[in-house]
Amino acid sequence: MAAGRPQPEVGEAMIRLELPFPPSTNTIWRSLRTGPMAGRVLLSAAGREYRRAVNAAVAVQNGRRGAISGRVRVGIQLHPPTRRRLDLDNRIKAVLDALTHAAVWVDDEQVDVLQVERLEIRAGGLAVVEVEVIE
Repeated sequence: MAAGRPQPEVGEAMIRLELPFPPSTNTIWRSLRTGPMAGRVLLSAAGREYRRAVNAAVAVQNGRRGAISGRVRVGIQLHPPTRRRLDLDNRIKAVLDALTHAAVWVDDEQVDVLQVERLEIRAGGLAVVEVEVIE
C-alpha cells in the first residue's frame, strides 16, 4: 500500500475522478511488423500520453491513497469533444488500463460491475469515473 491515506473500505464514499477524454483502443496499441521486435505489441505515443495525463489527474484528485485491493464497481461517464461518431467500448480499455497504471486499484480484473454512459458534448472531452469498493 502506498504511503499516505489508507485505501478505501467497503461502504466508504466512492472515488470520483475527472479525467481527459480517452483515446480509442485502436490508437493506443501498436503492433511492430519489422525489425528485431517484430510481432510485439507496444503502447503507442498516444497511449503513453494518456497514461501520463491520467497519472497526473489521479495524483491531484486522489492524493496518495493506496491502491484498492478489493472488488469494485466502476461508472464511466464520457463527454465526447465533438458530435463525431464513436464506439463507447473502444474507450473503456484505455480508461481502465490507465487507472491500473495510476495505482487506483491493483488490476482492472477487480472490476465486477461496469457502467458506461455517453453524455453531453464538452469542449476537449471529459471522462468522469466513479469507483466504489463493493467487497
